[in-house]
Amino acid sequence: MALKLNTITFQPQKYPSSSLSPMAGFRSPKFSMASTLASGSKDAKNLKKSFGPPREVHVQVTHSMPPEKIEMFKSLDGWAMENILVHLKPVEKCWQPQDFLPDPASEGFEDQVKELRERAKEIPDDYFVVLVGDMITEEALPTYQTMLNTLDGVRDETGASLTSWAIWTRAWTAEENRHGDLLNKYLYLSGRVDMKHIEKTIQYLIGSGMDPRTENSPYLAFIYTSFQERATFISHGNTARLAKEHGDVKLAQICGAIASDEKRHEAAYTKIVEKLFEIDPNTTVLSLADMMKKKISMPAHLMYDGRDDNLFGHFSSVAQRLGVYTLKDYADVMEFLVGRWKVEQLTGLSGDGREAQDYVCGLPLRIRRLEKTSQSMAKQAQVIPFSWIFDREVKL
Repeated sequence: MALKLNTITFQPQKYPSSSLSPMAGFRSPKFSMASTLASGSKDAKNLKKSFGPPREVHVQVTHSMPPEKIEMFKSLDGWAMENILVHLKPVEKCWQPQDFLPDPASEGFEDQVKELRERAKEIPDDYFVVLVGDMITEEALPTYQTMLNTLDGVRDETGASLTSWAIWTRAWTAEENRHGDLLNKYLYLSGRVDMKHIEKTIQYLIGSGMDPRTENSPYLAFIYTSFQERATFISHGNTARLAKEHGDVKLAQICGAIASDEKRHEAAYTKIVEKLFEIDPNTTVLSLADMMKKKISMPAHLMYDGRDDNLFGHFSSVAQRLGVYTLKDYADVMEFLVGRWKVEQLTGLSGDGREAQDYVCGLPLRIRRLEKTSQSMAKQAQVIPFSWIFDREVKL
């Protein structure tokens, strides 16, 4: 999970490429889930509205990658088997949620739950807002697997395909699934949060989907996931640090275990993009600039609890204030990836490619210049209630 930083409002030049379709610069009506009712009926319109995202999503560009690029990704299947699948862990060597939770089959189960609740009493509400937001983001995993299976050249065509790309997507999903399970059970046992409002938020979020603007392109999507996994590693690492500061070492272990998984997944996705820079640097740098120009829309940006249309923004503000994921972290992730992929050292680029290279390499500094503005705005932050914690108020 990573957090949207609403202060980032860059509007740099769009870099054209034969492999990337131009992105429309305006908003679309809300998306909706399919209905069996007559499309023109009032009931159908109300049903569409109830299942749509809480705010507008972008006009969608689809299948922007030309056929020869699709074939290129298919040809990388053997490389992916040797270089990407190695970042998965066998199921028998993976931790499971039960390793960190009270054992319901033991005679001491009730005492273990009481101990967990006593530790949770010492943790402030604003921390729980962030932990709940992290958990909800992890629980929307069906959306993320769906997104990966929209990608041309690497999708799981059958649901049980034996290509390396398909195996990675399913196994990555299976590993990630443990994160939401673990946090959900911990929060349920803690007694500190309103589980029904949390469960409603999860259902709303999965029903709304996500709007990453990746155009069915693995170039764009793997850049997106590289950024996300790095940001999620930072976020869970910081919730672990704060849990320890609040005296809950076991919760710190929970968050730390999740962060460790995210770090391993980051290594896989960044390796894919590194390979793309090796074999097709021009398209890859154009794709990187394109994603950063759009801004990285975080996975849970369509979060909604049935009441707060800006729930994700409010959750993100609390995370920023607590230092869980900040504008500085956003710049750090960008700087790390630019260095990891040696973007400054690229040669042989087209004119558009060189412009994209200059833009991307200068972006971290531009983001850091926004930190003072962000800190000034934080001093004027309002206090609002969160349904997740029984409408108790928290400073943004």
